[in-house]
Amino acid sequence: MSSLSGYRIMWVMVVFDLPVLTKLERKRASRFRMDLLDEGFSMMQLSVYLRFTAGKEQALALTERVGRKVPRDGKVDVLFFTDKQYENIYSFRGKRNEPKPVKPDQLALF
Repeated sequence: MSSLSGYRIMWVMVVFDLPVLTKLERKRASRFRMDLLDEGFSMMQLSVYLRFTAGKEQALALTERVGRKVPRDGKVDVLFFTDKQYENIYSFRGKRNEPKPVKPDQLALF
């Protein structure tokens, strides 16, 4: 089995609910979203971000970095799934037919 097989490659999904009632809470929530973008995530929905990784070790390291940036009183969940599992996701986007993110042709190392 190749080291970049569809069973080893992982997708990391971050879903969260952050308080945004005060100006400070909104600032913290915005900073968290920017931190996710800085880590290479793509926004799927306002509180759902997704990133492709080479394997579980990289996904776990990424998760630890995300966990250190969770705002006070925030609720953040991180899910992992293989590329093969990702292939079976059905996405419906109403009348605007936007494709789901594709696996990069080349693995980018940071």
